[in-house]
Amino acid sequence: MSLSELPPQPHRRWNPLTREWILVSPHRALRPWQGQVENVPRPAGVAYDPACYLCPGNARAGGVKNPNYAATFVFDNDFAALQPGVPEWDLRDGELLRAVGESGTCRVVCFSPQHDLTLARMPVAEIARVVDVWTEQFLELGGLPGINSVQIFENRGEMMGSSNPHPHGQIWANHSLPGELVKECGAQGDYFSAHSSTLLTDYLRLEQRRAERLVCSNEHFTVLVPFWAVWPFETLLIGHRAVSGLDELTAEERVALADILHQITVRYDNLFRTPFPYTMGFHQRPTDGADHRAFQLHAHFYPPLLRSATVKKFMVGYELLAMPQRDITPETAARLLRELPDRHYLAG
Repeated sequence: MSLSELPPQPHRRWNPLTREWILVSPHRALRPWQGQVENVPRPAGVAYDPACYLCPGNARAGGVKNPNYAATFVFDNDFAALQPGVPEWDLRDGELLRAVGESGTCRVVCFSPQHDLTLARMPVAEIARVVDVWTEQFLELGGLPGINSVQIFENRGEMMGSSNPHPHGQIWANHSLPGELVKECGAQGDYFSAHSSTLLTDYLRLEQRRAERLVCSNEHFTVLVPFWAVWPFETLLIGHRAVSGLDELTAEERVALADILHQITVRYDNLFRTPFPYTMGFHQRPTDGADHRAFQLHAHFYPPLLRSATVKKFMVGYELLAMPQRDITPETAARLLRELPDRHYLAG
């Protein structure tokens, strides 16, 4: 039996990026329960909302008034999870109890002044400006003393905890390396040492040969459903050239990144004809000054929807206590996304 002949039976798949397993149970797609039904989210209906704390000219929750910005707008989060200048303390009680001080900075990036837009409905040229801002922020924050990790991400939709539909994302810059980054650094570093090539470059070439899980691509980037995907319509964005951070992309590649972000987010919206919720984020090299030639820039999309705009995937029970599990195979998810048009369903 080969991987092209996987039977519709329970099996585990290996995630080489995190070195963890996932349980795949394709036969469960036939069971009666189809997930929780949610209210269908509606697109924001106005370009400017006087009650929105992210719109130009409005006061934010902390009382600071936004400037009348005309493009992207970046500000320090008024209720940041991380704060600069926290002392480096380390408190312990034996080997089992330990707490350490953690400093950092949290910022918000408004993608556009227009309240009713999303990445899926923004022109590629405007998304390219967002990519430029992400790059500038990565360099600025990563260059600060004591900042060793810069996490750029977007939570889209109420289902993913976003409290405001205005198009925006966040940047958290940490002193320490977050757990997911530690796992990926270790896996990619070991792979590079063994093969003298980056893990994700070799993985992308494998997927391009097989063409089972590809979703969309352009000259410089490909989006695919990873073989080890956990979420029903999870995708992985990989560059065709191995770079370790946004700052190493050429101007042409940054525009191509904007284009591929537009392509995948349009397909997500078209899948269930709804503003598709997701958490999206870039994984880049740590900014600790060490040698990270093995690390390759990439982005993850983690969407919670299962079978429709109203059916949500849960991570409970066995998944919280043992390992992640999915029913829809990555191959099926990729085919459904791949076959969708790249024109937004609201574009007419």
